[in-house]
Amino acid sequence: MIDSPYLPYAFAILLALPFLFFLRTFVFAYIKLKNQEIKLLTVKGNSEQRVHAYERLTLFLERLKPANLVSKFDKGLAVNEFVFLIDKSIQEEFDYNASQQLYLTKKTWNSVVTCKNNILHLAHKTYENLGENSTLDEYKTIFLMNYMNESDFVAQTIEDLRRENLIVN
Repeated sequence: MIDSPYLPYAFAILLALPFLFFLRTFVFAYIKLKNQEIKLLTVKGNSEQRVHAYERLTLFLERLKPANLVSKFDKGLAVNEFVFLIDKSIQEEFDYNASQQLYLTKKTWNSVVTCKNNILHLAHKTYENLGENSTLDEYKTIFLMNYMNESDFVAQTIEDLRRENLIVN
């Protein structure tokens, strides 16, 4: 027999190697599972935020519809005051929802911006084409008629949001 002072150490190392191998495998598998869990939670959180963004922008677009705008303010306003308040209200709500663009494609966000700009343009164009002595009721009627004569860009933008939401989720 070999009588070496290192023999017990060599024997201990031979016994410990399989345990160390299994421990290493277990630790790496555990770390991999935890990373997958974190990724899954991140995707789930992103998905919920994305759905919330679609909901908020859909609500914004619903409020942009001229039928909803004409009933928004006091009936005793002058036409120029009404147009100013519509403009201010739309701009404030748009600014409030601007962060939602992070969860949309660039094309869809541009569609939302274009829709907002089209409504504001239509409101101002209707005001400019109206006579000086027009009443608020006349303005509202002409504003609604002008919108109906154009393509329904609000409904189209909402449909774009709906389609994108179905594709992404």
